[in-house]
Amino acid sequence: MRTAMTKAVALGLSLLGLAMPARAQAPQSFRVISPIFSQLVSFAMPSNFSAVFENTKGGHYIREAVLKGESAQAWTQMITVTGEKGVAGNPGLTPERFAGNIAGGFKSACPENFGAKALGTTKFGGSDAFIAVIGCGSVDTGPARHSETALLITLKGDADYYTIQWAERGLAADKPPLDDEKWPARLRELRPIDLCPIVPGEKAPYPSCVNRS
Repeated sequence: MRTAMTKAVALGLSLLGLAMPARAQAPQSFRVISPIFSQLVSFAMPSNFSAVFENTKGGHYIREAVLKGESAQAWTQMITVTGEKGVAGNPGLTPERFAGNIAGGFKSACPENFGAKALGTTKFGGSDAFIAVIGCGSVDTGPARHSETALLITLKGDADYYTIQWAERGLAADKPPLDDEKWPARLRELRPIDLCPIVPGEKAPYPSCVNRS
C-alpha cells in the first residue's frame, strides 16, 4: 500500500484490465473494463495515467495508476481501484458506511488535520454508490510531508464492494482542499462508471459491458 488512502482501505475494512477507447468521453480518456472478483468494473481513465501496481491477496484486490513519468513511490496524482470480495452480503453495510470505514482509517493517519465532505448517494448503472472527498492537510506517507486528498467512490456490487479513488498530493496545509472544483470535474472525467456481469466465455473488450453505456 503506497498511499494514505490505500492504507485506509486496509484499516477500514478490518472493521468488517483492460483498456479501450471511451465513448461519450473527452478524447484524452480511455475506457477501462476489468474483471474483479464477481463483476466487471468499468470507468474512464485519463490517457496520461498508466498502471504501476496490481495485486490480489485473498479477498483483497488493488490496482494503482499514476501520471506517466511518475512512480508508485513518488507521485502527484494516483487513481486506485479496489475490490473486497464477498462483503456486500454483510447486514447493514451500505456504500456510505463502507466509505465511512475507509475515512476512519484515513483519519488515523492525520487525526489533527483530517477533513471529509460527502457528495452524496447515487447510482451508477443499477449499482448503489456513495461519493465523498476526504483528505489530510499534512501527512508523511511520501518522500516529504504533504497534503493528500482524494475523491472516493464506493460501489456495492452483487457480492463484492469496489472503490475508485482519485488522489492528489500537494503542499502541506492546515486542512485538505475539500471544496476545490477539481473534484466534481474529476468525477465527470471518470464517467461512465458501471459494474457489469461477467458473461461466461466472453473475452476483452467485454462487449456486453461496453454496450450498456
